Amino acid sequence: MKKLSFILILNVFIVPNFAAPQKFSDFMSVSYQTRVNGKTSTEDAGIKVICSPYTSKSWISRDTARLLPTIASETSYIDFIQKMTFQVARFRNGSIIHTSSPFSEYPILTETNETAVILGYNCKKVRTTLRSNAIDLWYTTETGVKGTPAMAYGVPEGLVLKIVRNGNFELIATEVKLLKKMGMEQIFPLQMGVSLDLPQYRHRITQNLITSVPIFSNEQISFGNKIENPADSADQKTFRYASGTILLKKVKLPVVPEETQLFAELYQHSNGDAYDRTGSVFMIPMDKERSFLDGMKNGIGALPSFMAKNGKTYQGVTASEHFSPLVEMVRFFTPFGIGQFNDKVTVYGQRWEDSTYYKQEITELLPLLQGEKWIGVFIGNYDKGGHRITLTLKYYPGSKEISQKPVKKYWSMPLFNTLNVMEMAGQEYGTLFDNDSLSTEINIPKGVKNIRMRYITTGHGGWDEGDEYNQKVNTILLDGKVLFQFTPWRCDCGTYRKFNPASGNFWNGVTSSDGSRSGWCPGTATNPVYFPIYSLSAGNHKFSVTIPIGSNEGGSFSSWNVSGILLGEYE
Repeated sequence: MKKLSFILILNVFIVPNFAAPQKFSDFMSVSYQTRVNGKTSTEDAGIKVICSPYTSKSWISRDTARLLPTIASETSYIDFIQKMTFQVARFRNGSIIHTSSPFSEYPILTETNETAVILGYNCKKVRTTLRSNAIDLWYTTETGVKGTPAMAYGVPEGLVLKIVRNGNFELIATEVKLLKKMGMEQIFPLQMGVSLDLPQYRHRITQNLITSVPIFSNEQISFGNKIENPADSADQKTFRYASGTILLKKVKLPVVPEETQLFAELYQHSNGDAYDRTGSVFMIPMDKERSFLDGMKNGIGALPSFMAKNGKTYQGVTASEHFSPLVEMVRFFTPFGIGQFNDKVTVYGQRWEDSTYYKQEITELLPLLQGEKWIGVFIGNYDKGGHRITLTLKYYPGSKEISQKPVKKYWSMPLFNTLNVMEMAGQEYGTLFDNDSLSTEINIPKGVKNIRMRYITTGHGGWDEGDEYNQKVNTILLDGKVLFQFTPWRCDCGTYRKFNPASGNFWNGVTSSDGSRSGWCPGTATNPVYFPIYSLSAGNHKFSVTIPIGSNEGGSFSSWNVSGILLGEYE
């Protein structure tokens, strides 16, 4: 038998014909079943292996007609003569890629004295570990052929009939059949496509599954930029508001199955501003007569407002019959001067990061983030250089198959948002909590169930007695009764020192960015909290938020940025 040889031409592998004849009886087909905790897995029809004394190929058997068109068809090949493995992926558009590895890169198998009889074949047991997983394999040499359904666990010199991982995941052979009219050239493909290393290979496969929607790319958010008003048809153009501290764009988002996972990815670095700043990624609801876009296009006075007991006017904060406040997707905080000040500040033993990266799952907002939407980003600052940001929404499929589920009808209602994204255009800070509560009255339609509140809150006031550095209980009331209470607090801010080159240093060695804060840290995103309100009946209800806000000191004042939205579904 000649050794298999592979010729690399223009980065594409072509497998030549095999001159040596093969006995048809040397080929076998093996079917495998997956079990998890003793139960048969129904996700895949099973793994198939065709093998000979010298080569094998394996693949997962699926109904391709039901698969997503973005799923690549993958097949694994083993050359026992050259001691090489090959993974080949074929995409629906006809492109092919592959990656190869020598046996030496796979886990070392250790022989044991244990044996077993599987499907009538005497098998030896070998053991190994892979990334802290305990792997047991049973293989036989009685068939005269070699192969395995999972070469990542190691490649023994025989046919693997059973694999057990960590005692609860099993791959078990259910059938071994003799094949007729097979030749060596029918195991390896004639072409394997473009050769990639393993990380690139896996990246190509997974990226083909993800729907990425770029919103902003390296856009500047800074004070003093020209304001542009969009026409209603101005898709994919970036507009700036509030002296350039808001970026806004009308985008078309994909319509996807409900099991899809949605993530927001944001990169940010300083382009001149040295301070930690409040940031927000938001969507403007356009479901009612008035929207927040009116305030951006026509000035803050175009937003609905109310006067609190403290005598201040608050614009565009609460829901009403004719207006929905901003839906906050991500609350984030810039660190002190990352990027711009990296080469201006040296701290012994500290290496600064180039930018901050925030990735937050926002799947609960998926029903709101499909189709044509206005998406914006705000960073409060008064710096001419400001910051630069890149925002991408990524939709990850939740199933390998095309969804057969009936489409659910989801319901949502934005309640309030006191984060003053138009701060630089005069929108008031969230200071109303001193003598008042934040309240809104809404109507819950009939047939809505599984209602929960998504709530984001952070306290501000950057001096010793300010609410940024003091724990304050947030109380949410429903129709005058306490619905839930909690105290937002982050005490891990020192973890993010490498993002904060321009942070001030105190006499005792603590830096400003290290200090614990009311629900946030410089260089982090704030996690929403979720509260079920399953007993909420149809009809009119009043939601209120109370926070014991701290008193003013001279020109310093505390404020609270709170946003809340109700999410549910129709029966």
